[in-house]
Amino acid sequence: MFYDRNEAGRTDESEVDFDLMSELETAWILEADSELSDLSPATGDSIPARLDEMAPGPCLAGFLASIDVSGLSGHDRVTVLRAQRRMESHYAARAYESISAVTDSLLDEDGDPELATASAAAEVRAALSLTRRAADATLFMALDVTRRLPRVWEALASGNIDVPRARVIAHGTTHLSVAGARQVAERVIDRASSWTTGQLGAQIRRLCIDVDPAEAAQRYDDAVADRRVVCAPTEDGTADLLGLNLPPQRAAAAMRHINRLARRLRTAAESRTMDQLRADVALDLLTGAHAHGSGTDRGVVDIRVDLATLTHLTEDSGKLAGFGPVIADIARQVTEAQRDAEWRWILTDRDSGQPLAGGTTRRRPTSAERRHVEARDGCCVFPGCRMPGSASDLDHRIRYADGGPTDQHNLAPLCRHDHRTRHDSNWTYERLPNGDYQWTTRLGHHYRTSGQPP
Repeated sequence: MFYDRNEAGRTDESEVDFDLMSELETAWILEADSELSDLSPATGDSIPARLDEMAPGPCLAGFLASIDVSGLSGHDRVTVLRAQRRMESHYAARAYESISAVTDSLLDEDGDPELATASAAAEVRAALSLTRRAADATLFMALDVTRRLPRVWEALASGNIDVPRARVIAHGTTHLSVAGARQVAERVIDRASSWTTGQLGAQIRRLCIDVDPAEAAQRYDDAVADRRVVCAPTEDGTADLLGLNLPPQRAAAAMRHINRLARRLRTAAESRTMDQLRADVALDLLTGAHAHGSGTDRGVVDIRVDLATLTHLTEDSGKLAGFGPVIADIARQVTEAQRDAEWRWILTDRDSGQPLAGGTTRRRPTSAERRHVEARDGCCVFPGCRMPGSASDLDHRIRYADGGPTDQHNLAPLCRHDHRTRHDSNWTYERLPNGDYQWTTRLGHHYRTSGQPP
């Protein structure tokens, strides 16, 4: 039954003519009946049971419209927020579907794909009051997820991912063939909701290399051949100095050198922020005015690459800490250049990825626990963080003041910001048997991380 409110405010009951309804509307009604039969209703200070599990649709939309978050607990407010995001994603997918359908209708009339696309962009621009550029971008995204990447559209429509994640997948695979793009999307789509857009983007960059190593190597060579430095004015009267398409290992080394010199200047009497210091150091170096000392960068170069790639048996990508995925040849170049550096190795289980053994080629003034933890957990283990473990603090899972031991089982890397957040906001976590970390927030929600950057 549908209930329609008339002008007098009365509610009239009318029979539903299912023959006149779309299959989607019918499915939504059946879904709503199923959901409603298995849900406890909301009360003034609570939310329906299993609200966090409800798929987006009329049932979820109705519940959300009736909830007043001001009367809810902090825990339930977060649950409502997640449900609202699922509905937002669902409606975005339907809007993309409608935009694509507008293009199809114009194509049927004109028969010219280019003209139909241009006409559709104009329709979208006028209908949604968008700029020409925004309308073009919206149309491109709609056609991309509905035609090139249907699995991304399905995940968006089901509320499993949101628009920012869908955009990262779409934009990150534009250079691939349709088959390659769909292969990458298929490999990330089930876990995309648990990653930040930064983590998802890093995973996609790695997979884009792995799906076609030869093509990735050619793209790298073409891009490096186009390397350049650009100076552009800004609206504030300042200037942006950009190095584009630089070799990643050299760019990462330059950034480490700038950071090292900037930290040396960070004294109690220094009023500049670290960002300001890095900018000033970079300009001093480029103009020849730097007089803060030289010397070799002796920081740890964190490159993660499998043995098969190092020995040229495979062309799998590597991971350069602080930068992200690099093609196999760059990974080999970086390791070849570190003959005199400390090498930290770890043997992992091929199936689970869990560490079985590890060590170092020579002793450094850090503890064995730190070496083990940094090898075991490649990055900060806080949800969504990708700060390298070598640049993070070692946190006592059970606080030292509470009797927690200082050993590898009770230590985990947390970047300085998330280390403070964990203690100041009373987040807790535990290490699971499979090596993952189960976090519990102040409001009682649970999140799982792996300690390995995507």
